[in-house]
Amino acid sequence: MLTDIEIAQSVKLRHINEIAEKAGIPEEYLELYGRNKAKIDLSLLKDSSRKDGKLILVTAMTPTPAGEGKTTTTIGLADGLARIGKNVMVALREPSLGPVFGVKGGAAGGGWAQVVPMEDINLHFTGDFHAIGAANNLLAAMLDNHIYQGNALNIDPRRITWHRCVDMNDRQLRFVTDGLGGRVNGVPREDSYDITVASEIMAVLCLARDITDLKERISRIIVGYTYKDEPVTAGDLKAAGAMTALLKDALKPNLVQTLEGTPAIVHGGPFANIAHGCNSIIATKMAMKLGDYAVTEAGFGGDLGAEKFLDIKCRYAGLKPDAVVIVATVRALKMHGGKAKTELNTEDLEALGKGLPNLLRHVSNIKNVYGLPAVVAVNRFPTDTDAEIDLVIEKCKELGVNTVLSTVWAEGGKGGMALAEEVVRLCEEENNFTFSYETELSIEEKIEAVAKKVYGGEGISVLPAAKKQIDRLTELGYGNLPICIAKTQYSFSDDPTKLGAPEGFKITVKNVRISAGAGFIVVLTGDIMTMPGLPKIPAAEKIDVDENGKITGLF
Repeated sequence: MLTDIEIAQSVKLRHINEIAEKAGIPEEYLELYGRNKAKIDLSLLKDSSRKDGKLILVTAMTPTPAGEGKTTTTIGLADGLARIGKNVMVALREPSLGPVFGVKGGAAGGGWAQVVPMEDINLHFTGDFHAIGAANNLLAAMLDNHIYQGNALNIDPRRITWHRCVDMNDRQLRFVTDGLGGRVNGVPREDSYDITVASEIMAVLCLARDITDLKERISRIIVGYTYKDEPVTAGDLKAAGAMTALLKDALKPNLVQTLEGTPAIVHGGPFANIAHGCNSIIATKMAMKLGDYAVTEAGFGGDLGAEKFLDIKCRYAGLKPDAVVIVATVRALKMHGGKAKTELNTEDLEALGKGLPNLLRHVSNIKNVYGLPAVVAVNRFPTDTDAEIDLVIEKCKELGVNTVLSTVWAEGGKGGMALAEEVVRLCEEENNFTFSYETELSIEEKIEAVAKKVYGGEGISVLPAAKKQIDRLTELGYGNLPICIAKTQYSFSDDPTKLGAPEGFKITVKNVRISAGAGFIVVLTGDIMTMPGLPKIPAAEKIDVDENGKITGLF
Protein backbone atom coordinates (compact mmCIF):
# COMPACT_ATOMS: atom_id res chain seq x y z
CA MET A 1 0.00 0.00 0.00
CA LEU A 2 1.32 3.44 -0.94
CA THR A 3 1.88 6.00 1.81
CA ASP A 4 0.33 9.47 1.61
CA ILE A 5 3.56 11.05 0.43
CA GLU A 6 4.10 8.32 -2.20
CA ILE A 7 0.58 8.91 -3.53
CA ALA A 8 1.18 12.67 -3.62
CA GLN A 9 4.52 12.26 -5.42
CA SER A 10 2.97 9.89 -8.00
CA VAL A 11 0.63 12.59 -9.37
CA LYS A 12 1.85 15.15 -11.90
CA LEU A 13 0.87 18.58 -10.62
CA ARG A 14 -0.62 21.20 -12.90
CA HIS A 15 1.09 24.58 -13.12
CA ILE A 16 -0.44 26.98 -10.63
CA ASN A 17 -1.37 29.34 -13.49
CA GLU A 18 -3.68 26.61 -14.81
CA ILE A 19 -5.27 26.20 -11.37
CA ALA A 20 -5.72 29.97 -11.09
CA GLU A 21 -7.40 30.08 -14.49
CA LYS A 22 -9.72 27.25 -13.43
CA ALA A 23 -10.59 29.23 -10.28
CA GLY A 24 -11.25 32.38 -12.29
CA ILE A 25 -8.32 34.33 -10.82
CA PRO A 26 -6.98 36.93 -13.29
CA GLU A 27 -3.19 36.89 -13.70
CA GLU A 28 -2.74 40.34 -12.15
CA TYR A 29 -4.02 39.02 -8.79
CA LEU A 30 -1.53 36.14 -8.68
CA GLU A 31 1.89 36.16 -6.97
CA LEU A 32 3.81 32.98 -7.88
CA TYR A 33 5.84 30.99 -5.36
CA GLY A 34 7.40 28.58 -7.84
CA ARG A 35 5.38 26.32 -10.18
CA ASN A 36 2.86 24.91 -7.71
CA LYS A 37 2.07 27.63 -5.18
CA ALA A 38 0.90 31.22 -5.34
CA LYS A 39 -0.54 33.97 -3.19
CA ILE A 40 -3.72 35.79 -4.14
CA ASP A 41 -3.82 39.57 -3.93
CA LEU A 42 -6.40 40.80 -1.43
CA SER A 43 -7.87 43.32 -3.87
CA LEU A 44 -9.68 40.43 -5.59
CA LEU A 45 -12.11 40.46 -2.65
CA LYS A 46 -13.27 43.92 -3.73
CA ASP A 47 -14.57 42.63 -7.08
CA SER A 48 -18.29 43.35 -6.67
CA SER A 49 -19.19 41.54 -9.90
CA ARG A 50 -18.66 38.16 -8.21
CA LYS A 51 -21.55 36.74 -6.19
CA ASP A 52 -20.67 34.76 -3.05
CA GLY A 53 -21.08 30.99 -3.30
CA LYS A 54 -22.58 28.56 -0.80
CA LEU A 55 -20.57 27.89 2.36
CA ILE A 56 -20.16 24.29 3.56
CA LEU A 57 -18.58 23.56 6.94
CA VAL A 58 -16.97 20.17 7.63
CA THR A 59 -16.65 19.16 11.28
CA ALA A 60 -16.52 15.83 13.12
CA MET A 61 -17.43 13.75 16.11
CA THR A 62 -15.14 13.90 19.15
CA PRO A 63 -11.73 12.67 17.89
CA THR A 64 -10.01 9.49 19.03
CA PRO A 65 -6.60 7.93 18.31
CA ALA A 66 -8.40 5.85 15.64
CA GLY A 67 -8.77 8.98 13.48
CA GLU A 68 -11.79 10.41 11.70
CA GLY A 69 -10.39 11.83 8.44
CA LYS A 70 -12.00 15.28 8.56
CA THR A 71 -9.48 17.04 6.31
CA THR A 72 -9.47 14.07 3.94
CA THR A 73 -13.27 14.24 3.75
CA THR A 74 -13.19 18.00 3.16
CA ILE A 75 -10.84 17.59 0.20
CA GLY A 76 -12.67 14.53 -1.16
CA LEU A 77 -16.00 16.36 -0.92
CA ALA A 78 -14.57 19.27 -2.94
CA ASP A 79 -13.29 16.84 -5.58
CA GLY A 80 -16.69 15.08 -5.51
CA LEU A 81 -18.48 18.40 -6.13
CA ALA A 82 -16.12 19.07 -9.05
CA ARG A 83 -16.90 15.63 -10.47
CA ILE A 84 -20.65 16.33 -10.48
CA GLY A 85 -20.01 19.53 -12.40
CA LYS A 86 -19.95 22.15 -9.67
CA ASN A 87 -17.64 25.17 -9.52
CA VAL A 88 -15.96 24.56 -6.16
CA MET A 89 -13.15 25.88 -3.98
CA VAL A 90 -11.77 24.24 -0.85
CA ALA A 91 -10.35 26.33 2.02
CA LEU A 92 -8.13 24.68 4.66
CA ARG A 93 -5.75 25.59 7.48
CA GLU A 94 -1.97 25.39 7.16
CA PRO A 95 -0.30 22.60 9.17
CA SER A 96 1.90 23.37 12.17
CA LEU A 97 5.40 21.91 12.27
CA GLY A 98 4.70 20.76 15.84
CA PRO A 99 2.27 17.94 14.93
CA VAL A 100 4.14 17.21 11.68
CA PHE A 101 7.30 16.30 13.62
CA GLY A 102 5.37 15.06 16.66
CA VAL A 103 2.57 12.52 16.59
CA LYS A 104 -0.62 13.84 14.96
CA GLY A 105 0.74 14.24 11.45
CA GLY A 106 0.12 16.89 8.83
CA ALA A 107 -3.02 18.60 7.63
CA ALA A 108 -2.94 18.05 3.89
CA GLY A 109 -5.47 15.18 3.82
CA GLY A 110 -4.66 11.57 3.08
CA GLY A 111 -4.81 8.79 0.51
CA TRP A 112 -6.27 10.02 -2.78
CA ALA A 113 -7.82 13.10 -1.18
CA GLN A 114 -4.91 15.46 -0.57
CA VAL A 115 -3.84 19.01 -1.27
CA VAL A 116 -0.46 19.27 -2.95
CA PRO A 117 2.48 19.81 -2.96
CA MET A 118 1.97 18.10 0.41
CA GLU A 119 5.64 18.26 1.42
CA ASP A 120 5.70 22.03 1.02
CA ILE A 121 2.33 22.54 2.70
CA ASN A 122 3.36 20.42 5.70
CA LEU A 123 6.77 22.08 6.06
CA HIS A 124 7.73 25.73 5.31
CA PHE A 125 5.05 26.35 2.63
CA THR A 126 5.12 30.10 1.78
CA GLY A 127 6.62 31.19 5.10
CA ASP A 128 3.41 32.45 6.74
CA PHE A 129 4.09 30.77 10.08
CA HIS A 130 7.64 32.11 10.16
CA ALA A 131 6.28 35.64 9.62
CA ILE A 132 3.75 35.15 12.42
CA GLY A 133 6.46 33.92 14.77
CA ALA A 134 8.71 36.84 13.83
CA ALA A 135 5.96 39.40 14.47
CA ASN A 136 5.11 37.75 17.79
CA ASN A 137 8.72 37.74 18.95
CA LEU A 138 9.37 41.28 17.72
CA LEU A 139 6.66 42.42 20.11
CA ALA A 140 8.26 40.39 22.92
CA ALA A 141 11.67 41.93 22.18
CA MET A 142 10.25 45.48 22.09
CA LEU A 143 8.42 44.85 25.36
CA ASP A 144 11.51 43.66 27.22
CA ASN A 145 13.64 46.39 25.63
CA HIS A 146 11.16 49.02 26.83
CA ILE A 147 11.55 47.79 30.40
CA TYR A 148 15.36 47.64 30.05
CA GLN A 149 15.53 51.17 28.63
CA GLY A 150 13.83 52.79 31.60
CA ASN A 151 10.23 51.47 31.58
CA ALA A 152 8.47 54.74 30.80
CA LEU A 153 5.12 52.92 30.71
CA ASN A 154 5.66 51.63 34.27
CA ILE A 155 5.13 47.98 33.23
CA ASP A 156 5.19 45.45 36.06
CA PRO A 157 7.62 42.67 34.92
CA ARG A 158 5.68 40.22 37.12
CA ARG A 159 2.49 40.91 35.18
CA ILE A 160 3.67 40.47 31.60
CA THR A 161 1.14 38.32 29.74
CA TRP A 162 2.80 38.24 26.30
CA HIS A 163 4.59 34.98 25.48
CA ARG A 164 7.28 34.27 22.94
CA CYS A 165 6.51 31.51 20.42
CA VAL A 166 8.09 28.88 18.19
CA ASP A 167 6.35 26.55 15.71
CA MET A 168 7.63 23.36 17.29
CA ASN A 169 6.60 21.01 20.08
CA ASP A 170 9.18 21.95 22.73
CA ARG A 171 8.13 21.30 26.33
CA GLN A 172 11.48 22.64 27.55
CA LEU A 173 10.28 26.14 26.69
CA ARG A 174 6.96 26.05 28.55
CA PHE A 175 8.47 27.91 31.52
CA VAL A 176 11.84 29.67 31.32
CA THR A 177 13.82 32.36 33.12
CA ASP A 178 15.53 34.83 30.82
CA GLY A 179 17.40 38.12 30.92
CA LEU A 180 20.21 36.49 32.91
CA GLY A 181 23.91 37.26 32.64
CA GLY A 182 24.22 40.75 34.08
CA ARG A 183 22.72 44.19 33.56
CA VAL A 184 23.53 44.59 29.84
CA ASN A 185 21.70 41.35 28.98
CA GLY A 186 18.23 42.48 29.96
CA VAL A 187 15.98 42.35 32.99
CA PRO A 188 15.72 38.87 34.59
CA ARG A 189 12.16 37.55 34.69
CA GLU A 190 10.08 34.43 34.33
CA ASP A 191 8.92 33.89 30.74
CA SER A 192 7.21 31.23 28.63
CA TYR A 193 6.70 30.09 25.05
CA ASP A 194 3.55 29.11 23.15
CA ILE A 195 3.50 27.10 19.96
CA THR A 196 3.02 29.55 17.08
CA VAL A 197 -0.44 28.26 16.19
CA ALA A 198 -1.65 29.06 19.73
CA SER A 199 -0.36 32.65 19.58
CA GLU A 200 -2.69 35.61 19.47
CA ILE A 201 -0.93 36.82 16.31
CA MET A 202 -2.18 33.68 14.54
CA ALA A 203 -5.73 34.39 15.72
CA VAL A 204 -5.44 38.06 14.74
CA LEU A 205 -4.26 37.18 11.23
CA CYS A 206 -7.07 34.66 10.78
CA LEU A 207 -9.80 37.09 11.95
CA ALA A 208 -8.54 40.23 10.17
CA ARG A 209 -10.62 41.52 7.24
CA ASP A 210 -7.79 43.44 5.56
CA ILE A 211 -4.40 45.01 6.30
CA THR A 212 -5.93 48.03 8.05
CA ASP A 213 -7.99 45.80 10.32
CA LEU A 214 -4.88 43.68 10.94
CA LYS A 215 -2.90 46.71 12.13
CA GLU A 216 -5.75 47.92 14.35
CA ARG A 217 -6.13 44.48 15.94
CA ILE A 218 -2.39 44.26 16.58
CA SER A 219 -2.50 47.68 18.26
CA ARG A 220 -5.15 46.41 20.70
CA ILE A 221 -3.11 43.38 21.85
CA ILE A 222 -2.53 43.50 25.60
CA VAL A 223 1.03 42.53 26.55
CA GLY A 224 0.87 43.07 30.32
CA TYR A 225 -0.18 45.43 33.09
CA THR A 226 1.36 48.38 34.90
CA TYR A 227 2.06 48.58 38.61
CA LYS A 228 -1.35 50.33 38.83
CA ASP A 229 -3.06 47.35 37.12
CA GLU A 230 -3.71 49.20 33.85
CA PRO A 231 -3.35 47.23 30.58
CA VAL A 232 -0.42 47.95 28.25
CA THR A 233 -0.91 47.33 24.52
CA ALA A 234 1.25 46.78 21.44
CA GLY A 235 0.02 50.21 20.36
CA ASP A 236 1.46 51.73 23.54
CA LEU A 237 4.82 50.15 22.61
CA LYS A 238 4.55 51.58 19.05
CA ALA A 239 5.04 48.06 17.66
CA ALA A 240 1.97 47.69 15.41
CA GLY A 241 3.44 49.20 12.25
CA ALA A 242 6.56 47.02 12.19
CA MET A 243 4.59 43.90 13.10
CA THR A 244 2.10 44.54 10.28
CA ALA A 245 5.02 45.05 7.87
CA LEU A 246 6.24 41.55 8.76
CA LEU A 247 2.74 40.14 8.15
CA LYS A 248 1.70 41.96 4.96
CA ASP A 249 2.48 39.01 2.68
CA ALA A 250 1.37 36.37 5.19
CA LEU A 251 -2.09 37.99 5.15
CA LYS A 252 -2.53 37.01 1.49
CA PRO A 253 -4.11 33.53 1.10
CA ASN A 254 -2.20 30.71 -0.59
CA LEU A 255 -3.45 28.94 -3.72
CA VAL A 256 -2.63 25.26 -4.31
CA GLN A 257 -4.53 22.27 -5.75
CA THR A 258 -5.95 18.90 -4.83
CA LEU A 259 -4.64 15.70 -6.42
CA GLU A 260 -7.51 16.02 -8.91
CA GLY A 261 -6.75 19.64 -9.78
CA THR A 262 -9.49 21.31 -7.73
CA PRO A 263 -8.36 24.81 -6.66
CA ALA A 264 -7.58 24.98 -2.94
CA ILE A 265 -6.81 27.87 -0.60
CA VAL A 266 -4.65 26.98 2.42
CA HIS A 267 -4.19 29.82 4.89
CA GLY A 268 -3.74 30.28 8.64
CA GLY A 269 -3.74 27.51 11.19
CA PRO A 270 -4.86 28.07 14.80
CA PHE A 271 -5.38 24.96 16.97
CA ALA A 272 -9.02 24.33 17.86
CA ASN A 273 -8.44 23.05 21.40
CA ILE A 274 -6.50 26.16 22.48
CA ALA A 275 -7.45 28.74 19.84
CA HIS A 276 -10.41 29.25 17.49
CA GLY A 277 -9.33 26.53 15.07
CA CYS A 278 -10.37 27.88 11.66
CA ASN A 279 -8.59 29.11 8.57
CA SER A 280 -8.63 32.84 7.88
CA ILE A 281 -11.75 34.89 7.22
CA ILE A 282 -9.96 36.19 4.13
CA ALA A 283 -9.40 32.64 2.80
CA THR A 284 -13.01 31.61 3.39
CA LYS A 285 -14.39 34.77 1.79
CA MET A 286 -11.98 34.38 -1.13
CA ALA A 287 -13.16 30.79 -1.65
CA MET A 288 -16.80 31.96 -1.59
CA LYS A 289 -15.96 34.74 -4.05
CA LEU A 290 -14.33 32.30 -6.48
CA GLY A 291 -16.56 29.22 -6.19
CA ASP A 292 -20.27 28.50 -6.33
CA TYR A 293 -19.51 26.15 -3.44
CA ALA A 294 -16.82 26.80 -0.82
CA VAL A 295 -15.90 23.82 1.38
CA THR A 296 -14.04 24.57 4.60
CA GLU A 297 -13.26 22.77 7.85
CA ALA A 298 -12.92 23.56 11.54
CA GLY A 299 -10.49 21.76 13.83
CA PHE A 300 -11.19 18.76 16.07
CA GLY A 301 -14.80 17.93 17.00
CA GLY A 302 -17.95 20.01 16.65
CA ASP A 303 -17.71 21.11 20.29
CA LEU A 304 -14.38 22.85 19.59
CA GLY A 305 -13.71 23.91 16.00
CA ALA A 306 -17.31 24.09 14.83
CA GLU A 307 -18.49 25.94 17.94
CA LYS A 308 -15.76 28.55 17.48
CA PHE A 309 -16.29 28.73 13.71
CA LEU A 310 -19.97 29.46 14.29
CA ASP A 311 -19.82 31.57 17.46
CA ILE A 312 -16.62 33.54 16.76
CA LYS A 313 -15.66 33.47 13.07
CA CYS A 314 -19.16 33.68 11.59
CA ARG A 315 -20.08 36.39 14.07
CA TYR A 316 -17.10 38.59 13.12
CA ALA A 317 -17.19 37.84 9.38
CA GLY A 318 -20.96 37.99 8.91
CA LEU A 319 -20.95 34.46 7.47
CA LYS A 320 -23.91 32.08 7.36
CA PRO A 321 -23.15 28.43 6.53
CA ASP A 322 -25.49 26.69 4.11
CA ALA A 323 -24.75 23.11 5.20
CA VAL A 324 -22.64 21.17 7.69
CA VAL A 325 -20.92 17.79 7.22
CA ILE A 326 -20.21 15.80 10.40
CA VAL A 327 -17.49 13.21 9.85
CA ALA A 328 -17.49 9.93 11.79
CA THR A 329 -16.02 6.45 11.64
CA VAL A 330 -17.38 3.21 13.04
CA ARG A 331 -13.94 2.60 14.57
CA ALA A 332 -13.95 5.88 16.52
CA LEU A 333 -17.54 5.31 17.66
CA LYS A 334 -16.56 1.92 19.05
CA MET A 335 -13.69 3.54 20.96
CA HIS A 336 -16.20 5.95 22.50
CA GLY A 337 -18.16 2.85 23.44
CA GLY A 338 -15.24 1.51 25.45
CA LYS A 339 -13.43 -0.59 22.83
CA ALA A 340 -9.62 -0.56 22.83
CA LYS A 341 -7.82 0.66 19.71
CA THR A 342 -6.33 -2.82 19.22
CA GLU A 343 -9.81 -4.42 19.12
CA LEU A 344 -11.55 -2.35 16.46
CA ASN A 345 -11.33 -4.80 13.55
CA THR A 346 -14.14 -7.09 14.73
CA GLU A 347 -17.86 -6.34 14.69
CA ASP A 348 -19.18 -5.07 18.02
CA LEU A 349 -22.68 -3.61 17.84
CA GLU A 350 -22.80 -3.21 21.62
CA ALA A 351 -19.72 -0.96 21.74
CA LEU A 352 -20.95 0.90 18.67
CA GLY A 353 -24.31 1.48 20.33
CA LYS A 354 -22.62 2.84 23.45
CA GLY A 355 -20.44 5.19 21.38
CA LEU A 356 -23.15 6.49 19.05
CA PRO A 357 -24.50 9.10 21.53
CA ASN A 358 -21.29 11.05 20.97
CA LEU A 359 -22.05 11.46 17.27
CA LEU A 360 -25.73 12.08 17.93
CA ARG A 361 -24.96 14.93 20.33
CA HIS A 362 -22.83 16.62 17.67
CA VAL A 363 -25.64 16.14 15.14
CA SER A 364 -28.22 17.54 17.55
CA ASN A 365 -26.00 20.55 18.29
CA ILE A 366 -25.70 21.50 14.62
CA LYS A 367 -29.41 21.03 13.96
CA ASN A 368 -31.01 22.21 17.19
CA VAL A 369 -28.54 24.66 18.75
CA TYR A 370 -27.31 26.34 15.57
CA GLY A 371 -30.29 25.66 13.28
CA LEU A 372 -28.23 24.32 10.36
CA PRO A 373 -28.92 21.43 7.96
CA ALA A 374 -26.46 18.56 8.36
CA VAL A 375 -25.33 15.26 6.89
CA VAL A 376 -23.21 12.57 8.56
CA ALA A 377 -20.30 11.36 6.42
CA VAL A 378 -19.07 7.93 7.53
CA ASN A 379 -15.52 7.19 6.45
CA ARG A 380 -15.89 3.51 5.71
CA PHE A 381 -13.03 1.15 6.61
CA PRO A 382 -12.73 -2.38 5.15
CA THR A 383 -13.34 -3.83 8.63
CA ASP A 384 -16.73 -2.07 9.04
CA THR A 385 -19.61 -4.52 8.71
CA ASP A 386 -22.97 -3.85 7.05
CA ALA A 387 -24.71 -4.30 10.39
CA GLU A 388 -22.52 -1.61 11.97
CA ILE A 389 -23.12 0.82 9.11
CA ASP A 390 -26.88 0.15 9.23
CA LEU A 391 -26.97 0.96 12.96
CA VAL A 392 -25.30 4.35 12.37
CA ILE A 393 -27.71 5.14 9.53
CA GLU A 394 -30.73 4.14 11.63
CA LYS A 395 -29.77 6.27 14.66
CA CYS A 396 -28.95 9.36 12.57
CA LYS A 397 -32.24 9.03 10.68
CA GLU A 398 -34.08 9.23 14.01
CA LEU A 399 -32.69 12.77 14.29
CA GLY A 400 -33.75 13.59 10.73
CA VAL A 401 -30.21 13.49 9.33
CA ASN A 402 -29.05 11.40 6.40
CA THR A 403 -25.88 9.33 6.49
CA VAL A 404 -23.64 9.01 3.44
CA LEU A 405 -20.73 6.59 3.10
CA SER A 406 -17.46 8.23 2.07
CA THR A 407 -14.59 6.39 0.43
CA VAL A 408 -12.50 9.40 -0.57
CA TRP A 409 -9.30 8.08 1.01
CA ALA A 410 -9.29 5.13 -1.40
CA GLU A 411 -11.13 6.65 -4.38
CA GLY A 412 -10.63 10.40 -4.23
CA GLY A 413 -13.44 12.50 -5.67
CA LYS A 414 -15.28 9.44 -6.99
CA GLY A 415 -15.75 8.29 -3.39
CA GLY A 416 -17.16 11.71 -2.45
CA MET A 417 -19.78 12.09 -5.19
CA ALA A 418 -22.69 10.74 -3.11
CA LEU A 419 -21.76 13.10 -0.28
CA ALA A 420 -21.52 15.96 -2.77
CA GLU A 421 -25.05 15.27 -4.05
CA GLU A 422 -26.46 15.36 -0.49
CA VAL A 423 -24.57 18.56 0.31
CA VAL A 424 -25.94 20.29 -2.81
CA ARG A 425 -29.44 19.27 -1.73
CA LEU A 426 -28.91 20.62 1.79
CA CYS A 427 -27.57 23.93 0.46
CA GLU A 428 -30.95 24.62 -1.11
CA GLU A 429 -32.77 24.27 2.20
CA GLU A 430 -33.70 27.32 4.22
CA ASN A 431 -31.93 27.44 7.57
CA ASN A 432 -32.35 29.42 10.76
CA PHE A 433 -28.72 29.90 11.77
CA THR A 434 -28.34 31.23 15.31
CA PHE A 435 -25.43 31.50 17.73
CA SER A 436 -25.27 29.44 20.93
CA TYR A 437 -25.10 32.67 22.97
CA GLU A 438 -25.40 36.42 22.55
CA THR A 439 -22.39 38.56 23.42
CA GLU A 440 -24.49 40.82 25.70
CA LEU A 441 -24.50 38.04 28.29
CA SER A 442 -21.90 38.16 31.06
CA ILE A 443 -18.65 36.23 30.61
CA GLU A 444 -19.81 33.52 33.01
CA GLU A 445 -23.22 33.25 31.33
CA LYS A 446 -21.57 32.76 27.93
CA ILE A 447 -19.27 30.03 29.26
CA GLU A 448 -22.26 28.35 30.90
CA ALA A 449 -24.30 28.57 27.68
CA VAL A 450 -21.63 26.65 25.75
CA ALA A 451 -21.11 24.16 28.60
CA LYS A 452 -24.83 23.36 28.74
CA LYS A 453 -26.01 23.74 25.14
CA VAL A 454 -22.97 22.40 23.26
CA TYR A 455 -21.08 20.17 25.71
CA GLY A 456 -24.20 18.73 27.39
CA GLY A 457 -22.92 19.51 30.90
CA GLU A 458 -24.88 20.76 33.87
CA GLY A 459 -22.93 23.99 34.33
CA ILE A 460 -19.56 25.47 35.22
CA SER A 461 -17.34 25.77 38.27
CA VAL A 462 -15.25 28.96 38.32
CA LEU A 463 -12.14 28.87 40.49
CA PRO A 464 -11.47 31.98 42.65
CA ALA A 465 -8.52 33.16 40.54
CA ALA A 466 -10.60 32.89 37.35
CA LYS A 467 -13.50 34.74 39.01
CA LYS A 468 -11.14 37.60 39.87
CA GLN A 469 -9.92 37.69 36.26
CA ILE A 470 -13.49 37.73 34.93
CA ASP A 471 -14.41 40.62 37.21
CA ARG A 472 -11.37 42.63 36.13
CA LEU A 473 -11.94 42.01 32.39
CA THR A 474 -15.57 43.06 32.80
CA GLU A 475 -14.44 46.19 34.61
CA LEU A 476 -12.04 46.99 31.75
CA GLY A 477 -14.93 46.80 29.24
CA TYR A 478 -14.22 43.40 27.66
CA GLY A 479 -17.28 41.59 29.00
CA ASN A 480 -19.18 41.77 25.72
CA LEU A 481 -16.63 39.81 23.65
CA PRO A 482 -17.19 36.23 22.40
CA ILE A 483 -15.49 33.45 24.35
CA CYS A 484 -12.89 30.95 23.13
CA ILE A 485 -12.87 27.91 25.43
CA ALA A 486 -9.62 25.94 25.56
CA LYS A 487 -10.24 22.34 26.61
CA THR A 488 -9.34 18.75 25.75
CA GLN A 489 -10.35 17.60 22.28
CA TYR A 490 -11.03 14.05 23.47
CA SER A 491 -14.22 14.65 25.42
CA PHE A 492 -17.27 16.90 25.54
CA SER A 493 -16.16 17.53 29.14
CA ASP A 494 -12.81 18.92 30.32
CA ASP A 495 -11.75 15.40 31.37
CA PRO A 496 -10.24 13.43 28.44
CA THR A 497 -11.22 10.11 30.03
CA LYS A 498 -14.97 10.85 29.82
CA LEU A 499 -15.75 9.41 26.40
CA GLY A 500 -19.04 9.14 24.52
CA ALA A 501 -21.67 11.68 25.56
CA PRO A 502 -21.07 12.23 29.30
CA GLU A 503 -23.72 13.87 31.48
CA GLY A 504 -23.85 15.48 34.91
CA PHE A 505 -20.41 17.06 34.65
CA LYS A 506 -19.28 20.63 35.22
CA ILE A 507 -16.62 22.51 33.27
CA THR A 508 -13.95 23.86 35.64
CA VAL A 509 -12.78 27.33 34.63
CA LYS A 510 -9.18 27.66 35.86
CA ASN A 511 -7.95 30.75 34.06
CA VAL A 512 -9.44 33.53 31.96
CA ARG A 513 -7.40 35.91 29.83
CA ILE A 514 -8.05 38.49 27.17
CA SER A 515 -7.03 38.32 23.51
CA ALA A 516 -8.02 41.90 22.81
CA GLY A 517 -6.48 41.91 19.34
CA ALA A 518 -8.26 38.76 18.25
CA GLY A 519 -11.40 40.04 19.92
CA PHE A 520 -12.26 37.20 22.26
CA ILE A 521 -11.82 36.01 25.83
CA VAL A 522 -9.79 32.82 26.26
CA VAL A 523 -11.18 30.44 28.89
CA LEU A 524 -8.70 27.79 30.06
CA THR A 525 -10.10 24.53 31.46
CA GLY A 526 -8.69 21.17 32.55
CA ASP A 527 -4.98 20.57 31.97
CA ILE A 528 -4.81 22.31 28.59
CA MET A 529 -1.35 23.50 27.50
CA THR A 530 -0.36 26.10 24.92
CA MET A 531 2.97 24.38 24.20
CA PRO A 532 2.77 20.66 23.35
CA GLY A 533 5.66 18.22 23.79
CA LEU A 534 7.09 15.56 21.49
CA PRO A 535 6.12 11.89 22.03
CA LYS A 536 8.60 9.19 22.99
CA ILE A 537 9.11 8.33 19.31
CA PRO A 538 8.48 11.55 17.33
CA ALA A 539 7.47 11.37 13.68
CA ALA A 540 10.62 13.40 12.92
CA GLU A 541 12.71 10.23 13.38
CA LYS A 542 11.16 8.71 10.22
CA ILE A 543 11.52 11.77 7.96
CA ASP A 544 14.49 11.94 5.58
CA VAL A 545 15.61 13.48 2.28
CA ASP A 546 17.77 11.88 -0.42
CA GLU A 547 20.58 13.32 -2.56
CA ASN A 548 18.01 14.59 -5.09
CA GLY A 549 16.02 16.48 -2.47
CA LYS A 550 13.16 13.96 -2.43
CA ILE A 551 11.52 13.78 1.00
CA THR A 552 10.45 10.45 2.48
CA GLY A 553 8.70 9.38 5.67
CA LEU A 554 6.34 12.36 5.75
CA PHE A 555 3.28 10.13 6.48
